[in-house]
Amino acid sequence: MPSKMNMAPLALAALLCVSNGALAQEQVVKIGVTGPLSGANAFAGKDNENGVRLALEELNTRKIKVAGKLLRFELQSEDDAGDPRQGVTVAQKLADGGVKFVLGPYNSGVAIPASRVYNDAGALMSTVGTNPKITQSGYKGVFRIVASDAQVGGSMANYAARELKLKNVGIIDDRTAFGTGIATEFKRQAQAAGMKVAGHEFTNDKASDFAAILTSLRAKKVDAVFFGGYAPQAAPMARQMKALGLNVPLLGGDTLCSPEMAKLGGPAVGENVRCAQAGAIIAKQAGGPAFLAKYKQRFKREPDVYAPSFYDQTMFIAQAMKAANSLAPAAVARQLRTMSHPGVVGTYGYDDKGNLKKTTVTVYTFKGGALAPLASY
Repeated sequence: MPSKMNMAPLALAALLCVSNGALAQEQVVKIGVTGPLSGANAFAGKDNENGVRLALEELNTRKIKVAGKLLRFELQSEDDAGDPRQGVTVAQKLADGGVKFVLGPYNSGVAIPASRVYNDAGALMSTVGTNPKITQSGYKGVFRIVASDAQVGGSMANYAARELKLKNVGIIDDRTAFGTGIATEFKRQAQAAGMKVAGHEFTNDKASDFAAILTSLRAKKVDAVFFGGYAPQAAPMARQMKALGLNVPLLGGDTLCSPEMAKLGGPAVGENVRCAQAGAIIAKQAGGPAFLAKYKQRFKREPDVYAPSFYDQTMFIAQAMKAANSLAPAAVARQLRTMSHPGVVGTYGYDDKGNLKKTTVTVYTFKGGALAPLASY
């Protein structure tokens, strides 16, 4: 029989064994997020990160087990500044750090080169980049979690033809992979719908003076301007259109469907702005109001454009891990292509190329500084 003096060390050793055994059953899963956390589009990058953060916090309370181990999700967020070179550096950093699941990038121009890095590392990338080239690579670990340029540009072209009855439009693109992609799709489908494209002008994603371009389009008597670019340029463009007396609608894709447009554009951004965004009207979806409430309570602000999509895809990835009973990205990717997931902005399911099989696109305008839905396609 052991002495009382020996019992304490023995009990401690037994306790340590139990504790180590419990710890051994926990599996840390790093989830990477990459986007612009600095620069003009930092508001979008932070919003995307918030969507993932909210999902991971919720998942950690659910005590999910895969292959007999309790998963503990950890967020690793990196700033790619919306720059392709920095995006590749960030992708390599995440890959070298063993991160196998990445949400992002935000920008198409970053997503295209970064996808190769993630593919070579055997990692899974889920992006809101809309340029069609992103999913034309054949990489099995690449997923586009929103509508493509073809879907968004086409929806806006249809809306412009059917609802606005436009006949003569001008196009401006910022020469980024996103801007050129969506402007090209809008142009193609606008012409197919019978509209004339009076002029296709070019700028860049650092510009702030659009007077010369807008004056040229005004002279061509356009009855709308479509801008392929981002909110930090679209907002001053709206102000300058008003100052020049070019009182026609400013049309754009999902990047214009941001509270940042109203914040930067002030009174110049109202019902004159029409934008198309992937996803159904979130407030009318079954889980939409609950998500909006959770987001606002957690971050003390309303979500921007893509936080709901990042939240949904993070939840879908966790669901796919459980279904695969594996953390291997290839196994998870196979599940993502065969399963469906009811998210807060619609149902997710992917085709062989990693595009959504079905997605709704909603056209919005601004009323009182807030987005107001007009129609869904």
